[in-house]
Amino acid sequence: MSGHVPVMLDEVIEALNPRDGARYIDATFGGGGYARAILSAAKCRVLGIDRDPDAIARGEKLVAEFEGRLTLAQGPFSAMDAIAGEKACGVVFDLGVSSFQFDEAERGFSFRADGPLDMRMSKNGESAADFVNTASERMLADVIFRYGEEKQSRRIAKAIAAARPVTRTAELAQIVSEALGPAAQRFAIHPATRTFQALRIHVNDELGELERGLDAATDVLADNGRLVVVSFHSLEDRIVKRYLAQRSTTAARPSRHAPDERRAGTPLYRLLTTRPRSPSAAETERNPRARSARLRAAERIRA
Repeated sequence: MSGHVPVMLDEVIEALNPRDGARYIDATFGGGGYARAILSAAKCRVLGIDRDPDAIARGEKLVAEFEGRLTLAQGPFSAMDAIAGEKACGVVFDLGVSSFQFDEAERGFSFRADGPLDMRMSKNGESAADFVNTASERMLADVIFRYGEEKQSRRIAKAIAAARPVTRTAELAQIVSEALGPAAQRFAIHPATRTFQALRIHVNDELGELERGLDAATDVLADNGRLVVVSFHSLEDRIVKRYLAQRSTTAARPSRHAPDERRAGTPLYRLLTTRPRSPSAAETERNPRARSARLRAAERIRA
């Protein structure tokens, strides 16, 4: 599994607290880093889920290594309750793009090496090129603003529309850089970073998938089961924070005079992290991709 560095691994295992005889779900199998650590921490079983067929194929060596304790399934993590078939004592999410996807130019997730403008995690459905070349200029701007939090989204969308068809990652990165001008070069991140993030999130419906995945995890977790989520940007973390806050023992209970239906009833979680945990300085020095990671964890309580 060289090439994949699991982020905040020690913190994830501490929060998940694997125990012998239990079953866990790695909802974003990727390079198998979390699954390996869970299986090494206790004599337990792990179900690894990933919608990327390449991740499932790579994981077969790990399946053999752990002699029947690891099972892999291809599919979206929003379907984990149907895939799992039984309750689990813990679920972990490692959101965003895996190192393998990011580093393989032919997958089209990064502008660091030229490749086809693809970005599909599951390798089917609408690609980033399909969207970029068929969406209206207004829709392009809305997606780049909403999912990339890019203030210059209209300028970028206008430049993309004028240059269509756009089919390569390097081509798109150049268009965005030129649209933003020399001033954008002064910032620490590449001018196209937010645009690429926005297109990836849109193509894979990542935020909708996360909301559905959290619901699926809630359904599949056994009493006292642990939910651990590692996110990499504010849009993801905001969804996780709100989801857990509204369903935890610390959520404000509804007034009997003005009930709030979202918070009515018995809480479903006890928060294990009231604030997100961040990677250590040593980890970010070893692995710069970890610098934006945030970990939140909660324990399922009896409904």
